[in-house]
Amino acid sequence: MAANEIMQMTEENVLHTYNRFPVVFEKGDGVRLYDTDGKEYLDFAAGIAVFSLGYNNKDYNDALKDQIDKLIHTSNLYYNVPLAEASRKLVESCGMSKAFFTNSGTEAIEGAIKAARKYAWLKDGSTDHEIIAMQHSFHGRSLGALSVTGNAGYQEPFKPLIGGVKFAEFNNLDSVKEQITEKTCAIILETVQGEGGIYPADPEFLQGIRAICDEKDILLILDEIQCGMGRTGSMWAWQAYGVQPDIMTCAKALGCGVPVGAFVLNEKTAKASLVPGDHGTTYGGNPLAMRAVSTVFDLYEKLDVTAHVNQVSAYLDKKLDELAAKYDFLTAHRGKGLMQGLVVEGRPVGEIVKKALENGLVVIVAGHDVLRMVPPLVITEKDVDEMVEKLEASF
Repeated sequence: MAANEIMQMTEENVLHTYNRFPVVFEKGDGVRLYDTDGKEYLDFAAGIAVFSLGYNNKDYNDALKDQIDKLIHTSNLYYNVPLAEASRKLVESCGMSKAFFTNSGTEAIEGAIKAARKYAWLKDGSTDHEIIAMQHSFHGRSLGALSVTGNAGYQEPFKPLIGGVKFAEFNNLDSVKEQITEKTCAIILETVQGEGGIYPADPEFLQGIRAICDEKDILLILDEIQCGMGRTGSMWAWQAYGVQPDIMTCAKALGCGVPVGAFVLNEKTAKASLVPGDHGTTYGGNPLAMRAVSTVFDLYEKLDVTAHVNQVSAYLDKKLDELAAKYDFLTAHRGKGLMQGLVVEGRPVGEIVKKALENGLVVIVAGHDVLRMVPPLVITEKDVDEMVEKLEASF
């Protein structure tokens, strides 16, 4: 079937909630994608920060094929081996206490919100607790996740959302303090804001919030859905700040392509929040997804992914700084590890993304003016050089 026929069939049968680019990807290998016409693309998007290990990793593929032949689903009414192994590796990676596996990052956010509210309810029996979220944040598109997403454009058509949510300014500790009342039960933020424009948290800001939460018994929820799993140079971005959340959400690279997310609770929160009957999922924690998660952790260790990220990201930083200095319309460069953005002014960033695709480079947008690069974590300096060459040709 020709590419235009595939695109037409998709548009006829799939609800139009995405403006897709006119390309049909058929396969991938390493850090490259190939469309149905055989054209090659250097991938600096990784399925929106998902495919950290690159495409067609034999160990990963073999593990999933083996699990498919064994067991794919039984429900959470029973135990399964991959769930036991994946949960241990996830909990050990962050030094927290208990994990709950979901199908997506949005569902992980929903679980985190429920856990925070239950924790507060158990303390005083009140149902009027408040959550402080950040302006320009993005946590997902379900009603609960939208409620803590600081973007009115996403929220407006779907109101009323859940109540009791206030918004503070990211990286402004005084702004957060101004929102705190005796009803505040949780503060939620991305350790590195992604969709909002690639903004890492300032150390003083994140450490200050942790101190406030400790003082007032407020739960700190850190959203690591995009910035976690080694993307910023440590397994979890918050580990570089010397803080630990009470609840962490993760997804995307957690399964490296298999849809899976999780929220993880520290001991204090796990002991005094959700109990049987409070939360559940049919597919979450199924053997196939858990085999993917377990294998990903094994391969991260085998490949020493975080060390590689720190090495190659230093080179990427240098090259992006050079680009920002060379072109007047690139007004800023910011990011952390292999989660990077170039701020574009004076021309539509979407047009650069389209031109890059024509030139065999996959990059994406963050916010309305940021060219976002979240490549597979196994890229090399040679791949960075090729990316820069293709990007300049697109400029």
